[in-house]
Amino acid sequence: MAAAGVVAAAGSAQQLGQLLRQPGGSLVVVHFWAPWAPQCAQMNEVMATLAKEHTHVTFVTLEAEAVPEVSEKYEISSVPTFLFFKNSQKVDRLDGAHAPELTKKVQRHASSSSVSAGSNDSAKEDLTARLKKLINAAPCMLFMKGSPKEPRCGFSKQMVEILNKHSISFSSFDIFSDEEVRQGLKTYSNWPTYPQLYVAGELIGGLDIIKELEASGELDTICPKAQKLEDRLKALINKAPVMLFMKGNKQTAKCGFSKQIIEIINNTGVDYETFDILEDEEVRQGLKTYSNWPTYPQLYVKGELVGGLDIVKELKESGELLPILKGEN
Repeated sequence: MAAAGVVAAAGSAQQLGQLLRQPGGSLVVVHFWAPWAPQCAQMNEVMATLAKEHTHVTFVTLEAEAVPEVSEKYEISSVPTFLFFKNSQKVDRLDGAHAPELTKKVQRHASSSSVSAGSNDSAKEDLTARLKKLINAAPCMLFMKGSPKEPRCGFSKQMVEILNKHSISFSSFDIFSDEEVRQGLKTYSNWPTYPQLYVAGELIGGLDIIKELEASGELDTICPKAQKLEDRLKALINKAPVMLFMKGNKQTAKCGFSKQIIEIINNTGVDYETFDILEDEEVRQGLKTYSNWPTYPQLYVKGELVGGLDIVKELKESGELLPILKGEN
């Protein structure tokens, strides 16, 4: 058994099996790594730090290519990959060098290590509620391997290409980011593979079904269309009587111009809402063309462009700003 606060190394499937058999269902975190990958060395340092903080958790490193039978069993296709075990059963997974996510998962699983039979039932209920919430997170939800920008399997890539080709508006969930969701959704939906597409909380199917719907022309009637950019910009501009498009938000401005304009508007006491253009590149570029105004921040009142920082400063100096913000001019 590994000593508390130490990262143990497993050199074989047998050694790993022994390390997984921890008493009382305590958490075991296994890092599948490779010596040629610098990100693995970085994550080993993160593991060493976590081992000191979580002395009841067993941390194990396993060279993925040295034990191909274990890597194959657990579908390890890239390094670093982390698997989380309790009572020799895999309970979660993390693909990639994501230190904050690793820390979060260790904290979550370590705090729930002692699970009674009664709380197992409530855990299942919690997972079902979570899956329902995820499925209904958007009108059209895609559960896939990776993200639309970086699909991590051919089927997911094809699915994204079809949805984009038909201008379908969808949100996605990376099943590699959460092993509990990855396994739980298979049972919940009675669908054993990924990707899975849901519309209005109902399973439509996987890639083959979507291809059939595309061929029959039904896909366009089932899935919601993406809002045209111009319509989206109009909706955003009119979201509140006074709308400020800026870098950052009211609490944290991310450029000097945005900071100055917020201070000026705050001093008027007028209510306003903001949109962070750094969070949405499509809006950031599209609004420049739509408003014929090349820079940010941009201030709108009742859907009409007032201007940027210089204009707002001039209006403040002339005493016109407050009436304009109140919609009196």
